[in-house]
Amino acid sequence: MIHSLFLINASGDIFLEKHWKSVVSRSVCDYFFEAQERASEAENVPPVIPTPHHYLLSIYRHKIFFVAVIQSEVPPLFVIEFLHRVVDTFQDYFGVCSEVIIKDNVVVVYEVLEEMLDNGFPLATESNILKELIKPPTILRTVVNTITGSTNVGDQLPTGQLSVVPWRRTGVKYTNNEAYFDVIEEIDAIIDKSGSTITAEIQGVIDACVKLTGMPDLTLSFMNPRLLDDVSFHPCVRFKRWESERILSFIPPDGNFRLLSYHVSAQNLVAIPVYVKHNISFRDSSSLGRFEITVGPKQTMGKTVEGVMVTSQMPKSVLNMTLMPSQGTHVFDPVTKLLSWDVGKINPQKLPSLKGSVSLQAGTSKPDENPTINLQFKIQQLAISGLKVNRLDMYGEKYKPFKGIKYMTKAGKFQVRT
Repeated sequence: MIHSLFLINASGDIFLEKHWKSVVSRSVCDYFFEAQERASEAENVPPVIPTPHHYLLSIYRHKIFFVAVIQSEVPPLFVIEFLHRVVDTFQDYFGVCSEVIIKDNVVVVYEVLEEMLDNGFPLATESNILKELIKPPTILRTVVNTITGSTNVGDQLPTGQLSVVPWRRTGVKYTNNEAYFDVIEEIDAIIDKSGSTITAEIQGVIDACVKLTGMPDLTLSFMNPRLLDDVSFHPCVRFKRWESERILSFIPPDGNFRLLSYHVSAQNLVAIPVYVKHNISFRDSSSLGRFEITVGPKQTMGKTVEGVMVTSQMPKSVLNMTLMPSQGTHVFDPVTKLLSWDVGKINPQKLPSLKGSVSLQAGTSKPDENPTINLQFKIQQLAISGLKVNRLDMYGEKYKPFKGIKYMTKAGKFQVRT
């Protein structure tokens, strides 16, 4: 199974390694570094890299590459899912997952990795169980451990490890019982020059924060569950009930967890919430060009589009840009040729625009193609797929919990071609 794990930072330094079976030399990462050099961006490094004696499987999160080394063939998604679970666990333990935090808590990191894999096979990957096995670091606990020489390892086996619901510990008590669900959708789209959609798909997740006493049994139903055809569930969800009734029935883990993730790709189901009007032109004879873009909302059900950020990689022949934004601030880096425009909120009555001229190098021919425009945005209280939660019910406990559902749509890889 998984032999070794290497953590590599953005500048290509291996700052942590863990071996489960035999020690694999660091030189195996040279194949990874070669692939990294060939890739234009960190996200474009191939997730599976074959080498003469090993396979390297990697993910890139929080500006860190997590590279697993395996010797025999295994389902690659199995390893990649495990690596994501490692990152989520670090985030849960330390609040953020960064190189500095991992180095500061290196002992806890090694203890957690030792519990998550046994002889290279996944063992305890549930956050609740891990937190009973290895106590999360606190300032007081760190001071006590330093003085006494003790560790964060718990004294007894977690109660959930031996039960039929290993994701939930027993004897959970809260004074405020609450269950909150966040429906978050990311829209990936490519829009062509005329404004037509080339591809559009939605990656959605339902993240939960459940703090309920005892052993509650929850059911979550949707207004339009048929939208969810390509779905991945948390192990707590009873799949048979979903298949027959399209209702999510589950005993929830304690605390934060991802209940499900889903994918909507049918073109006619994906509404595009923003549009970009553009007029970018370069003349053959002149060293000047024209640049105009306007961003506006559409199909947002009256909700505000906020956190709008427009970026565009300009051609190499562009020397400088003289632009005037109607709102927000813009920056053009003459070295990297990257234009960034921080728009903020879109007011439908007064659409934000960025207009001006482009200076090209003298004597060069006009660029072969116009730059593409990348967008980032957020829309609160809207799931662009139209997914709506109908109701949340609780069985098995007497009290009435606080319940809440929040929706959010944001841009994933949203590209407009000009």
